[in-house]
Amino acid sequence: MMKTFIVAAFAYLSKLGYIGIASALMIEVIPSEVVLSYAGFLVSQGKITIIGAVIAGTIGGLIAQIFLYLLGSYGGRPLLLRYGKFLLINPKHLKKSEVWFDNYGAGVVFFARFIPVIRHAISIPAGITKMPLIRFTGYTIAAIIPWSFLFIYLGKTLGNNWHQINQVSGSYVKVALVFAVIAIGLYFTIKTVRQNKVKM
Repeated sequence: MMKTFIVAAFAYLSKLGYIGIASALMIEVIPSEVVLSYAGFLVSQGKITIIGAVIAGTIGGLIAQIFLYLLGSYGGRPLLLRYGKFLLINPKHLKKSEVWFDNYGAGVVFFARFIPVIRHAISIPAGITKMPLIRFTGYTIAAIIPWSFLFIYLGKTLGNNWHQINQVSGSYVKVALVFAVIAIGLYFTIKTVRQNKVKM
């Protein structure tokens, strides 16, 4: 049933081109990695360009995250606990993202984009704490661009075998995860040192 839905959805997306890619990432019923790798397949077929695909992926991903940010900003935690399941975000995801945001501050909005589970939910505490929208948007775009390019490139390389993206992308995602964890550690260390200097 799900496989049939995905096949039908991608057939429709290929007709819409860039708009289809952006729309699929905005709604994100299908994981973004799969949508982006399919975009890469379309690039390999010459139906779209890689630059256009990255732009479409960035726009779609950004709109999805701004939506979550606004839900956090205007709806608050109670609304998200009640209706988060419809957005594929459960209380455990929300709690984890809140802990990360509290521990590492606004900068985690960039680094957390490379960490499974946390990367989508992190927009919610950013909204709840009223992080400046311009700053939130900047961090989000900076993270979405390389993430989109990676999966589009892998999808292009795989060509007709784009559906094998989960097997191929594993090592790349692990590298991104290690990078994110190290970067967060450095960010937190620098932030702590600066705070201590101010107190002195």
